[in-house]
Amino acid sequence: MIDLRQLREDPDRFRRGARLKGSDCDIDRLLELDTQKRSYQQDAERLRAEQKSLAKSSGPRMGQLSGQIKSASDADRPALEAELADLRAAPARLKDQIQELEARINEVEPELSAILLTVPQPPDDDVPEGSSADDNVEISRWAPDGWDWDAGFKGSKGFDPQTHLELCERLGLVDFPRGVKMAGSRSYVLTGLGMRLHQAILRYAFDFMVQHNGFTPMSVPVIVREEAMTATGFFPGGRDQAYLVSETARGAGQDLFLTGTGEVGLMGLHQDEILDTARLPLRYVTVSPCFRREAGAAGKDTAGLYRIHQFDKVEQVVICAPDEAESRAWHKKMIGYVEDLLRSLELPYRLLQCCTGDLGAKNADMVDIESWMPGRGELDAGGRPTGDFGETHSASRLYDYQCRRLNMRCREGGETGKGATAFCHSLNNTVAASPRILIPLLEMYQNADGTVTIPEPLRPHMGGIDRIG
Repeated sequence: MIDLRQLREDPDRFRRGARLKGSDCDIDRLLELDTQKRSYQQDAERLRAEQKSLAKSSGPRMGQLSGQIKSASDADRPALEAELADLRAAPARLKDQIQELEARINEVEPELSAILLTVPQPPDDDVPEGSSADDNVEISRWAPDGWDWDAGFKGSKGFDPQTHLELCERLGLVDFPRGVKMAGSRSYVLTGLGMRLHQAILRYAFDFMVQHNGFTPMSVPVIVREEAMTATGFFPGGRDQAYLVSETARGAGQDLFLTGTGEVGLMGLHQDEILDTARLPLRYVTVSPCFRREAGAAGKDTAGLYRIHQFDKVEQVVICAPDEAESRAWHKKMIGYVEDLLRSLELPYRLLQCCTGDLGAKNADMVDIESWMPGRGELDAGGRPTGDFGETHSASRLYDYQCRRLNMRCREGGETGKGATAFCHSLNNTVAASPRILIPLLEMYQNADGTVTIPEPLRPHMGGIDRIG
């Protein structure tokens, strides 16, 4: 959520940010409602001050008037009685006026809050302008020795690659028909060594963050209240992507939602808390099941493991001090962790700077990490894919946007400290999402004889198995 004070001071910055992100939020209406609310609040405060002043002065004056009335002439008594009656009625009159103003505030508040939740965080000035992912900009790319980007897979490896779909079917790694039979389209069942490879990459990624990079391992709920989705910025804009557990239809107090990332649970841990700045940064990692409806993605990547409804993900989150330079530094570090992971697996990848139109509402900046997948891309003359990048990670810098919604603040001494509080900054990045990461693993490690070599770092998590097939 944006800082409403900053919006008042520089509304054009937020108008521009909304335009660059393709948002149609009504900032002018928001400012109008904000002005109304503050006017009502100021009037209410003035009347409350009048109430306090009246409470101090009215008692002695009413006593004085009562004495004067007893000895007043018939000509003077009506005026004194009228003044006394007015003093007695004043508290009720002021109370009624305050209640009326509070009612007006309550009328304004829902619409104001609803619009405020739709205002996106303005992108950083160094984010390139663009309307969609087609306008994203490549930052860099990396590949292990022996890989030739110009020659592609066949030129680098010496044989035509099979797609992950072909490898999975032939090696018995995934059962798509039975998955679809049970759960519908975009469903699957990992089988045998396919399931073991899935668990191996998740465990390797999890240990990589805990043992080598000092992150604290956490478990998180994956079925959460609506407030958790809103507070972390996934609602209202991403509501169509979430699965609803309709508990109210069964008589329960509120509905629940399946989360699409462990970020929701990790960020929700400290909602409504004041953290001690001495504890920052907090570095958390989790592995959790994730659920996404993939609404609006019909006809796109419908086959295979790329775009599915249920998957498992190792997610990293950093909560740091409210300082832009520190946020930027952590963004680079978190991307660096993933680069180290992919390089340890010798998977070719590139860093892609997302443009303004591809950032999403909550991000000031986002860098995607795309792995090379030989089974993607345009088809050659023989009808075989020529290879292409596919997104496997996404690193986001949010500043205080998310923590403001979560009411997560920090100060020296935490809850018992005496200094001013400030909203923390937050960042997140995928470490490994599987089974999508299995696509480059299987396709890049396939051999000419149809077998698949297990990357060396994963073998300890596969019981020493070094080859499938």
